[in-house]
Amino acid sequence: MKCYLTIDFGSTYTKLTAIDVEGERILATAKDITTVEDDIMIGFNNAYEKLVQEIEKEISISCIEFENKIACSSAAGGLKMVAIGLVPELTAEAAKKAALGAGARVMKTYSYELNSKEMEEIKNAQVDIILLAGGTDGGNKDCIIHNAKLIAKHKISVPVIVAGNKAASDEVEDILKEAGIDYYMAENVMPKINKLDVEPAREEIRKVFMNKIIEAKGMKKAENFISGILMPTPAAVLKAAEVLSAGTDDEDGIGDLIIVDIGGATTDIHSIGKGDPTQAGVMIKGLEDPFAKRTVEGDLGMRYSSLSLLEAAGTRKIRNYLKDTERKWDVKGLCKYRHDNIRMVPKSEEELLFDEAMAKAATELSMTRHCGILECIYTPMGTMYNQIGKDLLKAPYIIGTGGVIVHSMNPKEILEAGRFNPEEPIYLKPKNPKFMVDKTYILSSMGLLAQENPDLAVKIMKKYLIQL
Repeated sequence: MKCYLTIDFGSTYTKLTAIDVEGERILATAKDITTVEDDIMIGFNNAYEKLVQEIEKEISISCIEFENKIACSSAAGGLKMVAIGLVPELTAEAAKKAALGAGARVMKTYSYELNSKEMEEIKNAQVDIILLAGGTDGGNKDCIIHNAKLIAKHKISVPVIVAGNKAASDEVEDILKEAGIDYYMAENVMPKINKLDVEPAREEIRKVFMNKIIEAKGMKKAENFISGILMPTPAAVLKAAEVLSAGTDDEDGIGDLIIVDIGGATTDIHSIGKGDPTQAGVMIKGLEDPFAKRTVEGDLGMRYSSLSLLEAAGTRKIRNYLKDTERKWDVKGLCKYRHDNIRMVPKSEEELLFDEAMAKAATELSMTRHCGILECIYTPMGTMYNQIGKDLLKAPYIIGTGGVIVHSMNPKEILEAGRFNPEEPIYLKPKNPKFMVDKTYILSSMGLLAQENPDLAVKIMKKYLIQL
């Protein structure tokens, strides 16, 4: 039997998936607490023992050989970056979009010429990579050259990926090389005004992640067992979304889609599709969004970020999502308890209901921030609208993943919180989507598999994602 093993070293759990390649099925899945503080392999071995037991139940084989063992990781806080550009709404935003699509968590975005105070802030931010952009091709060169000189002067010790004005690339490279900075060159993330080209920068980020970051985060201990860590976990999920949407030459995809991924620290939204206006009288304004777009809301999480979720949503919104309105809910106290007990697993009905209410608030807010918005303008021809971002009104699918959705008795209700709200018509959220759930936690696994066998990845996702 030809089998693959995929491994997701998550910030909380290490998740394993055994795939029967010839049978086009998932043999078994298992998970255990990630033990990055001590030895990453402790948690992995615990999960692996569970996986083997499940396989024995499934096919009565006591020993199985995996032909390929591939992994992704968001352990030890995942991939943290800062993005530097020229104009906040343009090249700085383009750099941010490139970093997010590569699976990074963008800690901060900087624009214009940096000063020494900002450079010290970046130096002390404990990020893994700096993405240096600025200027369209043939445009402003001074800003990116100034910022490269400042990076060199401050002896930045983390890798720098340069993805700005090609007319300045030679000089920037000379500056960084002479200073002994670990740098990588990529094509401009915004070669023309409002036109993105984020894939080259994303690929460089992935290479740096594989070659540098894994070792820095103690993942070397896993290297002897696995075939390779290919990408950060969020990038694997985005890859799965892309291949499920587009399909392959031999396997049809399902079309445009949105993935809602609610975790303990963040809520990530992935949308696949052009997002062009679907309504008459609407014009695109500003920087285009990537076809495969990812946003990360670091203040909307179920455990680490429960207090910031409370601050963002407010007690009224969370209380409105609670079904049992007669019960006196201590919303602040329950959010604080989750913040102080990040590995809490809900057991009682009250705990489950409150987690679901938090998840609904996280879904609503994260979708509001991710989707495009309409801006009303008045012209001699009458009222017109500018669209900033993606129009998701006709997105056909919303797919939910993450513990609170997977284990919920009412996952559809959580995902419905991300639908279009007639009371807030400027937010271009899906109106009539179908809902699906990643009940077996396979999206990151399928993103890894898609690097090796995209046909099989699409087949398995269409088979195992559950439509509600």
